[in-house]
Amino acid sequence: MKIFVTGATGKVGSRLVPYLLKQGHTVKVLVRSAERASTLKEQGAEVVLGDLVYNENLTEAIKGSDAVVHTAAQFRGVINEEATTAINLDATIALAQAALDAGVTRFVFTSTSNVYRDLTVNRPCREDDILVPATLIYPKTKIAAEEALLKLHREQGLDVRILRFAFVYGDRDPHIEESLPYMINWNPLKKMSMVHHEDIDQALLLAASTPGVGGRIYNVADDNIITIGELYKLNGGPEQEPTKDGWLSSNIWELTEDTDRIKNELNFRPKYPSVYTAKDMGAL
Repeated sequence: MKIFVTGATGKVGSRLVPYLLKQGHTVKVLVRSAERASTLKEQGAEVVLGDLVYNENLTEAIKGSDAVVHTAAQFRGVINEEATTAINLDATIALAQAALDAGVTRFVFTSTSNVYRDLTVNRPCREDDILVPATLIYPKTKIAAEEALLKLHREQGLDVRILRFAFVYGDRDPHIEESLPYMINWNPLKKMSMVHHEDIDQALLLAASTPGVGGRIYNVADDNIITIGELYKLNGGPEQEPTKDGWLSSNIWELTEDTDRIKNELNFRPKYPSVYTAKDMGAL
């Protein structure tokens, strides 16, 4: 396949592109810095300089591709709501429209488990659950982008596939270490789904290559849900403490994902069924 990838120098994209190349696919990446993409170019990716927000040549860049995999997003180090909306929503719509104009309808969009915040849920979250995002702008823009892409699917035939990632970790990504301080007052019994970068890679390729699943949404997570308390112990974190008003983020299930759909429809099987497996295999 010929795959056009955005966000190729980011957390997900920088690991996805080498994986796709090793699988024998032709990869074209859109980047703002040639220097940051030099390693990907050395590995065989075609590098196109450009900006998702200010780019009039997206259609030409995408032409000839079999699929677009859109991993670019504003998440860490968010500047402001306007900038986040421009990247996560406006640029996503522009990219999808450019793909349609280029005659490339297959479009894989990376979303997040943070769209699930229904306090009444008492089981792993499913793709058809009502979305109640956290107060942060990141999940709000992801929900809006999902809705816009599904509208393009209904009205213009965009062959979109949406993947909602659980907490992503592994392959030297410091995500766990960066996140633990924010969870210090969370209920230790709170459950969370996780997914290793290598399993993100295989899920994205499955979504890009499987026919007949346009308009579908898939949770992406490993097999075993972990508690926040377990995660702290596994990583040697400090002892958690409740606030004077008790534990924060008290809903037990809101960060979990049911993965039956991606297993049944895309034949997804995680290489690392749990973070414990990844640690034992030296894959953190």
